[in-house]
Amino acid sequence: MKFTVDKHERYVVIEPLQEKLDGDAAANLKGEFMLRNTGGQRNIVLDMNQVQDTDEAGIRTGLLARRLCKSSGGLFILTNLNDGVKDFIKSLGLDKYFIITTNVEKAKDLIFGNEIRLDLKQEQN
Repeated sequence: MKFTVDKHERYVVIEPLQEKLDGDAAANLKGEFMLRNTGGQRNIVLDMNQVQDTDEAGIRTGLLARRLCKSSGGLFILTNLNDGVKDFIKSLGLDKYFIITTNVEKAKDLIFGNEIRLDLKQEQN
């Protein structure tokens, strides 16, 4: 599976470069999520701009990324979902577990808000 990784100081954007996010693609993404998280990235944005379809394995990989990010105080955000993928996530009852934004800029705003909150919390301790 091919994907791009756009690394920034406080977050990373991963964009799959294929139309279907299935079990095989999910296995590759899982490794990338774990690599980024153990490398110190606590905020991951999965840009689904080119993904037209997914299956349960693809979505479960997102749950793993969410857990990794959350355990380090960060955020996992899905962005640029088409209606079919959004509906599929909702049909599984997982829409309440994911942060979903319409674009990467909105995801970035959420991340920076969370980072400011974490910085303030650390200063108070």
